[in-house]
Amino acid sequence: MIQTDILIIGAGPVGLFTVFEAGLLKLHCHLIDALPQPGGQCSEIYPKKPIYDIPGFPSVLAGELIDNLMEQAAPFKPGFTLGETALTIDKQENGNFLVVTDKGTQHLAPVVIIAGGLGAFEPRKPPIANLSSFEEKGVDYIIRDPEKYRGKRCVIAGGGDSALDWSIHLTEKEIAAQVTLVHRSASFRGHLDSVQKVIDLADQGKINLITQAEVTGLSGDSFLNTVEITQNGGRTLQETDHFIPLFGLKPSLGPIGSWGLEIEKNAIKVDTLDYSTNVPGIYAIGDVNTYANKLKLILCGFHEGTLAVQSAFARIHPDKKNILKYTTVNGVTGF
Repeated sequence: MIQTDILIIGAGPVGLFTVFEAGLLKLHCHLIDALPQPGGQCSEIYPKKPIYDIPGFPSVLAGELIDNLMEQAAPFKPGFTLGETALTIDKQENGNFLVVTDKGTQHLAPVVIIAGGLGAFEPRKPPIANLSSFEEKGVDYIIRDPEKYRGKRCVIAGGGDSALDWSIHLTEKEIAAQVTLVHRSASFRGHLDSVQKVIDLADQGKINLITQAEVTGLSGDSFLNTVEITQNGGRTLQETDHFIPLFGLKPSLGPIGSWGLEIEKNAIKVDTLDYSTNVPGIYAIGDVNTYANKLKLILCGFHEGTLAVQSAFARIHPDKKNILKYTTVNGVTGF
């Protein structure tokens, strides 16, 4: 049986930063994650993807961000149960929570913080008849290593941050020989700065930007070599080496959805006072939660984790007064 002060379900960037915030309050954390290593999607899906909205880092690779967060958490000696999924949660008579994984590992803690990101997920796929025939043969739903596309012709589809950021990165770093971005609308869902940068690169002739259009067909022999693009009722063929539809991920809460938590639109409803759920002692932070004006940004998850930990301290130590101490004055000391 593993016992800790705070049990964190999800070892992505938000969960890892929560370890640091808890450590400042002398609270020990243990993390559970279904992946075999810490870092969540940042490590598993896009370790080489640049992230532009982390304060103090104009640009940082997702994998490097995880390395830094692990180093930041290290003084507080977090424990990890990796490669296992939190399956059940039961409240004990003394108020503690017993969490058991799919491999039978038992964890006991007075506070549980769910930082599960999107939960279980799979990529959203465009409705192209023979799409599956070219998976791993020119069609990728996730960019794990941009070097795979060195000197290649790439057609990216999508209008969100991933499509915009990868189009920019593959172009500005001069990795891909040619980048075409296809989006079915004239407007984009991503950050305004990224949208403007793509438009600027298109004006400079560095990105082939095609809006109000969709990729509707694929062809090739043993490997993809041509995509069909439909725009305003007309169809054109474009030679390419890779088609990368970046339409986001379809989230699923998995076992968390059966824990008696209030769910709305496949996310956990929380009180923004401290990001607590409808079950006292259980908090939800990061992409897994929902509330009015929710923004699914890593930096917002950092804020949510910080406030959740402050509330958790009061729950764990109801007779102690928590006095906020600034790290610039007191430094950081581990256990």
